[in-house]
Amino acid sequence: MIPVQGYEGRAVAVLGLGRSGLATCRALAAGGAVPLAWDDSPESRARAEAEGIALHDLARADWSQIAALVTSPGIPHLYPAPNRHLAAALAAGVPVDNDIGLFFRSFATAQTIEMDQPPKVVAVTGSNGKSTTTALIHHILTAMGRPSQMAGNIGTGVLSIDPPQEGEVIVLELSSYQTELARALTPDIAVFTNLSPDHLDRHGGMGGYFAAKRRLFAEGGPDRAIIGVDEIEGLFMAGQLAEAAEDGRVIRISSGQKLAGPGWNIFARKGFLAEYRAGRQVASIDLRAMPGLPGAHNHQNACAAYAVARSLGAAPRLVEDAMASFTGLPHRSQLVAEAGGVRYINDSKATNADSAGKALQAFDHIRWLAGGLGKDGGIASLAPYLDRVAKAYLFGHSARDFALQLGEHPHEIFDTLEQATASAIAEARSGDTVLLAPAAASFDQFPDFEARGEAFIAAVQAGHATHE
Repeated sequence: MIPVQGYEGRAVAVLGLGRSGLATCRALAAGGAVPLAWDDSPESRARAEAEGIALHDLARADWSQIAALVTSPGIPHLYPAPNRHLAAALAAGVPVDNDIGLFFRSFATAQTIEMDQPPKVVAVTGSNGKSTTTALIHHILTAMGRPSQMAGNIGTGVLSIDPPQEGEVIVLELSSYQTELARALTPDIAVFTNLSPDHLDRHGGMGGYFAAKRRLFAEGGPDRAIIGVDEIEGLFMAGQLAEAAEDGRVIRISSGQKLAGPGWNIFARKGFLAEYRAGRQVASIDLRAMPGLPGAHNHQNACAAYAVARSLGAAPRLVEDAMASFTGLPHRSQLVAEAGGVRYINDSKATNADSAGKALQAFDHIRWLAGGLGKDGGIASLAPYLDRVAKAYLFGHSARDFALQLGEHPHEIFDTLEQATASAIAEARSGDTVLLAPAAASFDQFPDFEARGEAFIAAVQAGHATHE
């Protein structure tokens, strides 16, 4: 646990009692604060009480006696409208923060500052690939024998990690919800993977979404910024952060284009990762045979993780060896079975069209499972990749909308993912890939993308596919 500093003897309201909210209550108490915990959900309040956390109805709060409000990432604080408790805190002039802000505020202690090798924090954000990038960085460090913990939007809540030891690297995945509200953001190394439309209702449009991501770099001034430049936003931000073209504090990364110039550039083309410094190549890695990193989108993730490892002083060959043993994350281009020459790929994390497009580009002869709660634009942007799709199997709330956007391309509509999977299995032939890349949120039929992915795996098993 990371005890929260700066609120000793003072009351701090905690709104939202999920994983991060409960951890925040414990960390505040450990630091000597008095947490006032609340959640509008009776079920969440019951879970908190079962853990011995005292509840305090914020509708009756005396905000003049409260030092700060800490809110969970899922609770709206600005758009489309702030939560009523949060609005009351703002009206009273009470500072609003989240667990990420508390973590950065409390990470450095007298003990860590006195270490010969103080621990470092790497923070990863972006629209797609941040979970895989975070996990790959953690894997590389662990494989090389360097102590590391992984937390944030993946795995453990940031305040629940163990106090860092000398030389340790904490690797955080941070969503736009987390970076937008945190009052402190001071990573040693910050990574921006890419940007595509997502969560626009929460950020008031694309500009607000980009601004939320950009705060990770603008607020704390990381020692090293690793920026994906395949979209104009990343290219713009890299230009803003660098003092000159040769400024090595900014590492530009790309998947698909060769990066030139006198700076520090890392890019992947045709399955090969290349590192250039001062206009000269210093390393190259063949990514094509790495089973945990299929497709161009994962090659971008590899570039980002490689850049972090190099920034921390790792030798290229050690990084390559570590990457080769990475098996990938569940629900992200995950090979779940292979039978009769047919591969079954679970990419349930592809919750928008952009991430689904990256999955479609990674495979051929695809029987594509798509559907759920579609987002703005649906799947219209995926038309260029339909030559890879033998047939689409559409399910859930947006199935008919997706069907209209597919036009004459072969497709069929089903009520459920299970029905769609059974049909794809029955029609698949040797050389095909049955791919779940929904291009939609899961909340019409599942609590989250993980549950949707598990349902797909169960349906594949029920269809008598044999695991390798």
